[in-house]
Amino acid sequence: MNDEIRVLGNKLSQVKYDIARDIHQNLSHMSNIQESAGWGMERAIEYRAQFIQMFADILMEQPDRGLALKRFSEWGSKTGEIACSLNAPMDKVLQTTTVYRTAIWDVLKHEMGQKQMSIETVFDSIAMIDPLLDQAVYALSMAYVKFHQKALQQSAEALLELSVPVVPITKGVAVLPLIGSMNNERAALLMEEVLQKADQLKLSHLLLDLSGLLMVDTMVADQIFKVIDALSLLGIKAALIGIRPEVAQTMVTIGIDVDKLEVKANLEAALKDLQQSAHLFSS
Repeated sequence: MNDEIRVLGNKLSQVKYDIARDIHQNLSHMSNIQESAGWGMERAIEYRAQFIQMFADILMEQPDRGLALKRFSEWGSKTGEIACSLNAPMDKVLQTTTVYRTAIWDVLKHEMGQKQMSIETVFDSIAMIDPLLDQAVYALSMAYVKFHQKALQQSAEALLELSVPVVPITKGVAVLPLIGSMNNERAALLMEEVLQKADQLKLSHLLLDLSGLLMVDTMVADQIFKVIDALSLLGIKAALIGIRPEVAQTMVTIGIDVDKLEVKANLEAALKDLQQSAHLFSS
């Protein structure tokens, strides 16, 4: 075990908070992001000091290379998730590694010079520190990308769920406004969400409002018909409302047959018809 390297580790441990404070000041853009997300200055400095202590421990303990790489991989993965959760830009996060590298080596070079350490110690220190910092950066980058992709997927799923809003109107009656365009993902979710919500709300009638759909092609029509058929198996009557003239023309042109479906001009007409036929509003 190289005793000179242990001395460097001790020095790094002694001044870790000084280094952490300097880094915090130099990374004002990251500090602002952390503070806006509820990280106080003390918490941020403590986190930075712990990272510097990891280098100090490596220099003092000089453990097996595999164990050292594992420690820094774990730190990188944890930090990548934190950075992504704070909405810190990836380029800004990666810039911090250069600041860490510079700050740590400034202290070590000064200590090496004062103690007149051997050239062997210099190269051994480089061989220990730089690969570990590189490993931390790699793990951080991978975790950031993975966490970011997961967040995007969750946002997309939440948006899809919001795109199937079954809105109760009165007891047993709800309206489903279909807005925008319909793709395969949304079409699949439409069936699942509508049946679940219809059962939860104990519906007897569901009005599918097509006034907000940009286009109705054979795929969209087929999915709507499947939903209506599935609802009928649950004893729920469905009706189409709000078909715009241009959509109606398209539906006729491509041969979509709605003869077997109940179609009303708008929500008011559908509710009036339900009131007259089933006395749903009598209570």
